[in-house]
Amino acid sequence: MKHPGLYIHIPFCLRKCGYCDFYSVTSVSRIPDFLKALFGEMKMVRDKWPPVDTVYLGGGTPSVLSIAQLRDVLAKVQENFILLSDTEITVEANPGDLDTVFLKQLRASSVNRINVGVQSFDQEVLTFLGRRHNVEQAVAAIEASREAGFENVGMDLIYGVPGQTMDLWLNTLQQALLFFPEHLSCYQLTMEERTPLGKKCKAGEVSLPGEHLQYNFFMKTSEFLENAGYIHYEVSNFSRGTRFASRHNQKYWDHTPYLGLGPAAHSFQNNQRWWNYRSFDQYIAAVNSGVSPVEGTETLSMEQLRLEALYFGMRKKRGIQLREFEDRYHCNLVSEKSSMLTRLQEEKLISIEGGYLHPTRAGLALADSLSLI
Repeated sequence: MKHPGLYIHIPFCLRKCGYCDFYSVTSVSRIPDFLKALFGEMKMVRDKWPPVDTVYLGGGTPSVLSIAQLRDVLAKVQENFILLSDTEITVEANPGDLDTVFLKQLRASSVNRINVGVQSFDQEVLTFLGRRHNVEQAVAAIEASREAGFENVGMDLIYGVPGQTMDLWLNTLQQALLFFPEHLSCYQLTMEERTPLGKKCKAGEVSLPGEHLQYNFFMKTSEFLENAGYIHYEVSNFSRGTRFASRHNQKYWDHTPYLGLGPAAHSFQNNQRWWNYRSFDQYIAAVNSGVSPVEGTETLSMEQLRLEALYFGMRKKRGIQLREFEDRYHCNLVSEKSSMLTRLQEEKLISIEGGYLHPTRAGLALADSLSLI
């Protein structure tokens, strides 16, 4: 049985990064208003969900909340939802917010996984991205996480930054490995149109690396980390063994149900997807009026579910279990896509063995295109 996951969007940042398109506000004085509404939303939905085995506090920047506020959130989660005994509880954090005292208190509050938004160990890259922490704070945050007793530490890193050379990127990876993180998320920088950096790109003030260099960044990253003993289990994600792969994030990739709370949070169950208002004020007003803060819903057809399953399957090293795919989505890929699969095998982009259709490393680099089979 696949248990659902619980995601809580903490929509606060002390400062917005120029590349980030996740919903957040900088008015941290309104955190108490948000928490009141969040706890109200929990009460609205708590009786509609079975036990969960992952809880993920993302953002925004959850670490801008005080330890007392984070404890209140976790206490309300346990009060309103049934958590299984081995629940993975993750908190995202900015290195500038972390010290040993804060982290020890977080660890004592049932949080067993910390994900630190390092992004780079190169100060010029951090400055370009508009991060509010520096390299020294990133190092101190990771060291403090270990001192606080965290045995599951993840880092977010970004590559493909304008002006970043391959050597500079590999140096960041080498520095990251000095801390033996259990998990690494390595994201290629993308320019979202409505962000300040996206607008600069559109105006021709900055530009991303060309496709060939982006491909090389991806391939070198995968090769480097796999040689260091990590599993490249999803396009952007690496773990030191299968047990450290993010259990929560994997739910998004295989149509496991998940509940999202907070402004702009998304949820999924059966063939239904819904999302909350991407507006702090609308979210607060709805919950305070006793109304669900859901802004929109969609019902996915079998064809839409199948296409999503293909998309996500081609982004995972595990690939697609062919019999399971046929049973769930009523499509025999081997017989219905025979000629296309043969061509992709010849191009060494996929392999089919042991009942699975796997993307190769080169296939993972082109995962979005492979899903169009």
